[in-house]
Amino acid sequence: MIGAGYAGLFLAALVAATLLPAQSEAVLVGLIVSGRYSVALLLLAATMGNVLGSLINWLLGRQIERFRDHRWFPVSARALNRAEAFYARYGRWSLLLSWAPIIGDPLTLVAGLLRERLLPFLLLVTIAKFGRYALLAAITLGALGR
Repeated sequence: MIGAGYAGLFLAALVAATLLPAQSEAVLVGLIVSGRYSVALLLLAATMGNVLGSLINWLLGRQIERFRDHRWFPVSARALNRAEAFYARYGRWSLLLSWAPIIGDPLTLVAGLLRERLLPFLLLVTIAKFGRYALLAAITLGALGR
């Protein structure tokens, strides 16, 4: 049953990193508070799921011109334009903000649209996503006195 916790966190993190509305931070905190899981393995599961979700966005970005004007497309033109302008100004280093609410997911999509190379994309996104989860875990553990 313990494995289900890691798998559930992985899935929550994956969905949260895509353009679908979801939140993985609450799942991570809940699993840490339970005390039944390795924090290191929780960080690994959350990071891997979140990076995979961002990779899905990157892949969608590579194909976005086909879908951009469809009504069902999950990113507003305004959010996409804002992310494109930010990415054009700061380049690949803006991916260090891929953890951020509102702009993070569109940034990973725009990275694909603007043909960011895969290896730098994965490296920067992994640093950003791991950093966010590690900080959240540290705050949670500190609040628990562990």
